[in-house]
Amino acid sequence: MNMPIAQAMLNPVLDPLETASVDELRQHQLERLRWSLSHAYNNVPLYRQRFDELGVHPDDIKSLADLAKFPFTTKSDLRDNYPYGMFAVPMNDVVRLHASSGTTGKPTVVGYTQNDIDTWANVVARSIRAAGGRRGDKVHISYGYGLFTGGLGAHYGAERLGCTVIPMSGGQTEKQVQLIKDFQPDIIMVTPSYMLNIADEIERQGIDPHKLALRLGIFGAEPWTAELRSAIEARMGITALDIYGLSEIMGPGVAMECAETKDGPTIWEDHFYPEIIDPVTGEVLPDGQMGELVFTSLSKEALPMIRYRTRDLTRLLPGTARPMRRIDKITGRSDDMLIIRGVNVFPTQIEEQVLKIKQLAECYEIHLYRNGNLDSVEVHIELKAEHQHLTDEQQKAVCGELSKHIKTYIGISTRIVLRPFHSIKRSEGKASHVVDNRPKA
Repeated sequence: MNMPIAQAMLNPVLDPLETASVDELRQHQLERLRWSLSHAYNNVPLYRQRFDELGVHPDDIKSLADLAKFPFTTKSDLRDNYPYGMFAVPMNDVVRLHASSGTTGKPTVVGYTQNDIDTWANVVARSIRAAGGRRGDKVHISYGYGLFTGGLGAHYGAERLGCTVIPMSGGQTEKQVQLIKDFQPDIIMVTPSYMLNIADEIERQGIDPHKLALRLGIFGAEPWTAELRSAIEARMGITALDIYGLSEIMGPGVAMECAETKDGPTIWEDHFYPEIIDPVTGEVLPDGQMGELVFTSLSKEALPMIRYRTRDLTRLLPGTARPMRRIDKITGRSDDMLIIRGVNVFPTQIEEQVLKIKQLAECYEIHLYRNGNLDSVEVHIELKAEHQHLTDEQQKAVCGELSKHIKTYIGISTRIVLRPFHSIKRSEGKASHVVDNRPKA
């Protein structure tokens, strides 16, 4: 007899490795790791050269810990071998290409075989299901489509789960809101910064967000804080969960926060093996210590990645909802870190302090200047719409409170600049919060 629909939605069938023991998972990883290292060594000249230079060979892998003997891969390796030099299969086996924007140099190009596309769809479907999505849900996708992996990655995964996809892509915020109102999606997949833009437009149109059908937001593609999660949930009346991914490893769906715990994204370790390293020395750090996240692909055919340095700073935590390990909130990227008068500062640290003050909106910019030999910092921020009429003294008090928080919790002095509501540019994709006016070296 078929399980009743309501019961089936509450008790979805999980993939076998989502319920495996840790020992079973580790054995599975070891077998796949041996395959991935051999696949890379036999088919990618760069990996063969690097392995040979270090005197290591895929046959040397006797345990997962042996992976530390192998070389790292970086974004510059992909750029240096642009466009297809790191592909491990012939081009006639590649069914899709994606690429980064290339704003800081040549784009990084990633390729997928049909098996890779199927794997990707499966892990995104698993991610949406882990977040509480079910077959028949309507999913509004506001990630950008095209060479960026977000839109199509979410799209194929939602379809694989059996959802109805609304492929809106980014931009056209008024139309986004119209479709959310008219089509009544259950789930939205979008960057957290653009969700704020959508929330602003919902409020501008006088729509009560709590009367919309949306119940779940799956947010990723940029670091965001617990404070921002709370702000979005309160404004929109939804559950906000974190999805993690990067194009070099697969795209969205490398890790997903589970609805039953909401305690950081669970890494789908049957496909992606994680390490945490000291970003300076490259030494592997124990679980629980903060460092740079490194991934090795375990099942990718077109573009195997061996010990890819993501530059994302986090730590590995024990599994809770699944046997796989979790990552803590990404605090920032090692290449996004600002050094201000000797203090290491990440934009998310500023965001945490902004969101502690009820009168301030969530959008902000960090402006950096050079006065003589010293750096100075301005934080540009808006008052919320309902607090636009504060007196000069009240505005001064708000600025003083934020400046004090930043000095106390981060250790830098800042000048706070209040800007008119909606004067700070809203992002339609990944947000950029830093405006560096310092002279270039």
